[in-house]
Amino acid sequence: MTASKSGTIFVLSSPSGAGKTTLTKKLEKNNTNFVISISHTTRKARPGEVNGKDYYFVNEQEFNSLVENNNFYEFAKIFGNYYGTLKKPVIKHLSEGKDVLFDIDWQGTQQLKKISNLSLVTFFIVPPNIEVLKKRLLNRHKGQESLIKPRMMKFHEELSHWKEYDYVVVNDDLEICYTKILKIITNTKNGINEKQDLSVIEKKVKELFS
Repeated sequence: MTASKSGTIFVLSSPSGAGKTTLTKKLEKNNTNFVISISHTTRKARPGEVNGKDYYFVNEQEFNSLVENNNFYEFAKIFGNYYGTLKKPVIKHLSEGKDVLFDIDWQGTQQLKKISNLSLVTFFIVPPNIEVLKKRLLNRHKGQESLIKPRMMKFHEELSHWKEYDYVVVNDDLEICYTKILKIITNTKNGINEKQDLSVIEKKVKELFS
């Protein structure tokens, strides 16, 4: 993908465990013009996570100071911890023609959509079914099963925001889902609007709600 004069923000959101973080990292790894926006968070690092690479891990006082100084494009409280995206590095990447990938939830997406001068395309990722979602959460939180219940309970609330997104993609197979998202991004950069069959998406969402 060739760089344009100004980059575009591509948002990937999903219920916890549906795959947005994995897809975001895969998009950046395989496409040199993509840069992941690294969020600040007050949560503790998980095993293997690196400060400054996965997140910027800060305490609540530091986070609140950034909020008070209007340094964030968006911020939200998720499962008891705060997450936020700094404006400065995103503006820098966009000005260099880089496309910036955001791995955020519906609350942050709503805030970004209110900013009129942003070039923004949003994706909502859904799992193929509840069983797959629970299995992914179990794999992620081995030894921390207590974390799974609140995420499963919040699933329907998160899913209810799917209509607020430009595109909805089912993550049944990671490679297929990745290819679909990349195709939509490529078409968008080339000025081509991708059509989605909303009836198929609504059917899938209804199945997940049942």
